[in-house]
Amino acid sequence: MIIKERKTNETNIKISLELYGVGNSKIETGVPFLDHMLDQIARHGLMDLTIDCKGDNEIDDHHTVEDIGITLGQAFFEAVGDKKGLTRYGHAYVPLDEALSRVVVDLSGRPGLDLGVKFTRDRVGSFDLDLIREFFQGFVNHSLVTLHIDNLKGINSHHQAETVFKAFGRALRMATTPDERQSNIIPSTKGSL
Repeated sequence: MIIKERKTNETNIKISLELYGVGNSKIETGVPFLDHMLDQIARHGLMDLTIDCKGDNEIDDHHTVEDIGITLGQAFFEAVGDKKGLTRYGHAYVPLDEALSRVVVDLSGRPGLDLGVKFTRDRVGSFDLDLIREFFQGFVNHSLVTLHIDNLKGINSHHQAETVFKAFGRALRMATTPDERQSNIIPSTKGSL
C-alpha cells in the first residue's frame, strides 16, 4: 500500500492506494461529484483507494480537484515502480446509456494528456466540468503517463463524465496487469521507462 500526503495553504490531502486491490474505496473530498467519479476509478480499476481531503472549497473546488489529481498521480507513480513485468498499455471503451468514452494509457514515463470531451453543459449539479481537465492534468504530470481520453458520444454530461472515469480505471487496470511472458523485463526497447 502506498500512502501519499499533500499539505498546502489550499488543501490537506491524504491518499492510500493499493494498486492490486478489489475495488474498495473510502473517499471524502468535500466535492460530492468528484467523490462519485473517484469511486469509479477504484471500482473499475480494482484498486483500493482511500482519499481524505480538506480543501478551500468555500473559494472554489479547483484546488481540491487539481491537488487530488497530483497526489493520486504521485501515489500511482510509486505503486508501479520500474514497471518491470507490466503490460504497459491499457485501453477501455465504456458505455453508459447514450454516452460512450474511450481511454488509452501508456505507462511511458512521459506526461501527456489529450482530452477530447465536449460536455453538453458546464456543470453537473454544482461541479464545474472544466475541473475534469485539471484532475487529469495533475495526474499525468505526476504519474508520468501518456493519457488519451475521448468521449465518442453523449448527451447527458453526467453520463459523459462517468464513462470517462470508468474507462480510465479500466485502462489503468489493463496497463498495470502483470505480463507473464515478460515478467522480468521492462516493457520498452529502451530498457527503462
